[in-house]
Amino acid sequence: MSIKAPFKADHVGSLLRPANLHEARKNFKEGTITANQLREVETSEIKRIVDKQIEVGLQAVTDGEFRRTWWHLDFLEHLNGFEGYVPEHGYTFDGVETEKYDVRNTEKISFNPDHPFVKDFIEFNEIVNGRAVAKQTIPSPNQLFNKGIRNETIYADIEAYADDIIKTYQDAIKAFYEAGVRYLQLDDVYIAGLSAPEIPHNNIGYSREELIDLALRVVNGVLEGKPDDLTVTTHLCRGNYQSTWAFEGSYAHIAPTLLAKEKVDGFFLEYDDNRSGDFKPLNHIPNGGPQVVLGVVTSKDGELEDKEAIKARIKEASEYVPLEQLALSPQCGFASTHHGNKLTEQQQWEKLKFIVDTAKEIWA
Repeated sequence: MSIKAPFKADHVGSLLRPANLHEARKNFKEGTITANQLREVETSEIKRIVDKQIEVGLQAVTDGEFRRTWWHLDFLEHLNGFEGYVPEHGYTFDGVETEKYDVRNTEKISFNPDHPFVKDFIEFNEIVNGRAVAKQTIPSPNQLFNKGIRNETIYADIEAYADDIIKTYQDAIKAFYEAGVRYLQLDDVYIAGLSAPEIPHNNIGYSREELIDLALRVVNGVLEGKPDDLTVTTHLCRGNYQSTWAFEGSYAHIAPTLLAKEKVDGFFLEYDDNRSGDFKPLNHIPNGGPQVVLGVVTSKDGELEDKEAIKARIKEASEYVPLEQLALSPQCGFASTHHGNKLTEQQQWEKLKFIVDTAKEIWA
């Protein structure tokens, strides 16, 4: 098993929220408990799931995103120049409308040095206390190119908007690094969407190729000058809301540019069903380059996969990327939003232990 992130048995990050955390959030919204009382519940549950992740054998652990409502919006709305709001409609995920909430650009953007995620990580890292690698997940900068977020009266030029996003995220990475982060994951639904048959983020006036090029320039710009001992990965997600998904399509459109040239240490790629296509686009991953963490175990239901079938899929992928450059994980988090996917917490832990045990047999 590897000793450097991403690990041969890894996971995307979010975990199912327990009933008492849902209850505490409800009580806080209704004004019957204080923010400090809510935080006490969150902290207690984070301690429990850190212990549990270590118990099942994971080398990287997360806080389960237990202080968040959404995998992305909680982070984005605390950047300077953005606000959260309730739009008229949610997103459509396989016929299901998501809860209505989003962010929008209100002024020039920059990183907020008092961003709550920095404090949250410091406390989380103290809980982990060196027993595993504390992994921090944040939305990719490219999420800010989703339709309807940029305020064109403030940023008429998308390139000026991109420049400020890059600087904002460079400052964010610096702040996280100084707080002790050494394993950072950028969650990127936007990039995966650029491989969909019909691009869901239609920035009018730009072709798919131009948007792919812009996405690559933004991530690589953010990573310019990052410390050598900071591992950064990208998770490409096709949507994960109460076990539904947003779009389908193989990685073929983005592979020649993004998978070949994005300067990250690893890619978490979804391969749990036919929506993702075959492994052929992995041909574009540079030999000896980023680790490819294959999400061939689904987080969308609780049925445990067949171990031999998973091994066979890893073997198939190794025809395109050397086995030592591959790793194993769930295809996504178990609760990208507070609602969670449709499986039990026990099934979640069984999935994660299955990944650890299978990875040990593959990369013994």
